[in-house]
Amino acid sequence: MKSMKAARLTEEAEVKEFIDRLLQASRAAQTEVMVTEWDSALTRFANNGIHQNVAERDVSVRVRVVKDGKTGVATINQMNEAAATDVLKRAIAIADLQPEGEVVPMPGPAKSKPVEAWSDATAAATPEERADFVETICAKAKRAGLQAFGAFSTGAEQLAIANSLGVYHYHRSTEATINSVVMGEAGSGYADRGAVDVRELDKDELANEVIDKTQRNQNAQPIEPGVYEVVLEEYAVAEMLEFMSYTGFSALAVEEDRSFMRLGERITGEQVTIWDDGLDASGLPAPFDFEGVPKQRVDLINKGVATAVVYDMMTAAKEGRRSTGHGLPAPNTEGPYAVNLFMQPGSVAKPDLISGIKRGIWVTRFWYVRIVHPKLSIITGMTRDGTFLIENGKITRPVKDLRFTQSMLEALNGTLAAGKTTKLQIGEFIGASRVPALHLKAFTFTS
Repeated sequence: MKSMKAARLTEEAEVKEFIDRLLQASRAAQTEVMVTEWDSALTRFANNGIHQNVAERDVSVRVRVVKDGKTGVATINQMNEAAATDVLKRAIAIADLQPEGEVVPMPGPAKSKPVEAWSDATAAATPEERADFVETICAKAKRAGLQAFGAFSTGAEQLAIANSLGVYHYHRSTEATINSVVMGEAGSGYADRGAVDVRELDKDELANEVIDKTQRNQNAQPIEPGVYEVVLEEYAVAEMLEFMSYTGFSALAVEEDRSFMRLGERITGEQVTIWDDGLDASGLPAPFDFEGVPKQRVDLINKGVATAVVYDMMTAAKEGRRSTGHGLPAPNTEGPYAVNLFMQPGSVAKPDLISGIKRGIWVTRFWYVRIVHPKLSIITGMTRDGTFLIENGKITRPVKDLRFTQSMLEALNGTLAAGKTTKLQIGEFIGASRVPALHLKAFTFTS
């Protein structure tokens, strides 16, 4: 028996029939149709109480046509006969208005490997279930004399893509995410969790983590800026990987000579191995990309050596290669994007990463990170919600948040150890990464 929430998504057979009719009606040389439908809900809380429950259900129909060497794209958020006629007509009209130019090639049919990314429990999650989770955080925070803030979201989505060359792919997925900032009178802490199956989220574990962090992060004192050994928690490591993906793991970035990836050369410490794999069930799996190309595992950095970058249809065509299944909706100016990142764990328990550090800094997470120099992999930002001084292998006191300006490659070149466990960090906009905490030899704090 299907859950009520799961049943709200349109049946695959109906989606496919809609796409097929639209493809058959097109008079363009090539046509692509992408249907994305989602049903999501969000519970927000502040000052130890829920203040908002919102829900959204919508659909996006995106049509790309190629006609006389020109491309047109149009979208609509309805799935009916009139909408199909309208969106196709507009896409063709837009193509007719374009000058002839470079056309992003469409892929031919290739079988994608199904991956399981669906949970009935997540799809059917109720406001009451989210409220029960949130109540645990708020009640524990209140008993500790603290204030809890955050958001808990659950949702279901399906994606179907097809083109006139015979491509058809379909995938459905669910996602649950919870994040919380807990504040005391003179400091704050942070924790988050994410999963395909909402039942994997442990409310007591998350509440205990964020409250403990907050209690230890009170009355922080300033510390002089400089170069320190650091332990970066998974929150900070994941954000660093996300910026590495954005600035360097793309074939387009290499083609445009703005990537830090020097293929065949060692660019980080030997303990660093990073790859992208959309088929790994321990991440947020997806079997194909937004161009309808099956995803492949790509080993990006292997024991410190830059080994490969990801491709979409356009970058692959330029180099006479095959797409690795990392395309965003085409055409676009961003190029391919690695959205299923993994970093190899090490052999050290996370609490033991501070062992042997004479004087260093423990970083919970980064905030307001921005790119300074993509080719040199330099970013800048702030620490937040739990920055601590490490002295003689122990955390001794909280310190005020610091600004950093640091080359990610140089930081990773000094990787001394990695935690033996990993954490799934879901991106703010797209994708996710599974990473360990890291002990790095040198990290530059500027103020």
